[in-house]
Amino acid sequence: MSSCPCGSQTSYTACCGPYIDGGAVAPTAEALMRSRYTAFTLGNEAYLRATWHPDFLPTDLRLADEPPTKWLGLEVKRHQQQDAEHAIVEFVARYKIGGRAHRLHETSRFVHIDGCWLYTDGDIHPR
Repeated sequence: MSSCPCGSQTSYTACCGPYIDGGAVAPTAEALMRSRYTAFTLGNEAYLRATWHPDFLPTDLRLADEPPTKWLGLEVKRHQQQDAEHAIVEFVARYKIGGRAHRLHETSRFVHIDGCWLYTDGDIHPR
């Protein structure tokens, strides 16, 4: 049993798998953010599009870029429920492109609509 890519130390089937596979809805913005990171590691564009608020969804997610992105790890720094319909999640995601290491430090915004959390956008933190 391999650990979920989101870094939760539990298996994919007990963590992000049910959300990505459509058997459950992420109950919190943090759970959605973790499942979206996992979807990026799996190249699951359908899930990423389904969990992105349509007003903010880019036309091209660039998942097939060359050289490919190798996701290395996720650290959730903070999850803050702002009110019943809004939350933020601050995280650092580490990855490599063409052998070169990078990190994405972002505070993401989420909105709760019709029983589902959706990613809207985020602020990138400079190094």
